[in-house]
Amino acid sequence: MPQQTLYKAFVHAFQGLGSFLRNDRNGRIHLLAAIAVIIAGIVFGLSAVEWCLVMLCIAGVMGFEMLNHALEKFCDAVHPQTHPLIKIVKDVAAAAVLWWAIISVIIALFIFLPKIIAIL
Repeated sequence: MPQQTLYKAFVHAFQGLGSFLRNDRNGRIHLLAAIAVIIAGIVFGLSAVEWCLVMLCIAGVMGFEMLNHALEKFCDAVHPQTHPLIKIVKDVAAAAVLWWAIISVIIALFIFLPKIIAIL
């Protein structure tokens, strides 16, 4: 099998991103939340370290949501009917996204709450 060119690899990755954003409601919700946090970061003038933490959280949540979406699609293709083990796989993948999201909210509170309190 011939090796894929770097260009083609990027094309496929962007096609995957497009498919994810078109077909995953939670992904779109996370993207809107990320945009809101980025706007808040600009408004509050985050430091470089704060930006790094915020971007890491956004990347983590979005990345895990993409993996969760891909895993769900794979599970549906392999076993379209309800199956107790497939349910566990899907639930654990969703829990991984939830965990990242919860930790990200806590980090956001550490970063933004003092800035909000300071202007009140």
